[in-house]
Amino acid sequence: MHGPASPGWLLVALCAITGAYCLLRMRSHVEEQRRAAGGEALMGFGMAAMAVPAAVFTPPGWAWPVYAVVFGAAALHALWSARAGGHHLHHLVGAVAMVYMSLVMAAAPGGGHSGHGDAGVPPLTGALLAYFTGYVLLSGVRLVPVTAGGPGVGWGDRPELARACRLSMGIAMVAMLLTL
Repeated sequence: MHGPASPGWLLVALCAITGAYCLLRMRSHVEEQRRAAGGEALMGFGMAAMAVPAAVFTPPGWAWPVYAVVFGAAALHALWSARAGGHHLHHLVGAVAMVYMSLVMAAAPGGGHSGHGDAGVPPLTGALLAYFTGYVLLSGVRLVPVTAGGPGVGWGDRPELARACRLSMGIAMVAMLLTL
């Protein structure tokens, strides 16, 4: 994504740590937690890879279409899973946003790291920004009243950490869309 290196590295760290925690959540005893955590880990690591500052590494031209295919498959999986519950609709929007950003970066001159204001469809970027901003605000409000799990609860089963994970990815998505 575009932008200075320091915030880019912070975004990479946030997304990678979130992805790693989501992998840990895949060991949960709660089936729904395990199912959701895999898609969230993919999103976290994918966002971390896309956020690496261009001054350090410019992905080859074929990387952006590969990202689009991977997240397109994730979007189809989320669409299929949405039959079981509404939470998967958020995964669908996130995967579609990743496909959109991948395609915009693939179409941008200079391998996707050329500068601000020359990439993306402003109405679609705005709609995604509005959705993720609302999601971040709502997730933050939902996070406040949650009490921590008791001493017998494993790291993968703590609902407040899962919500904080989703909140972190929502914030990262807003940052990535703003720098698109």
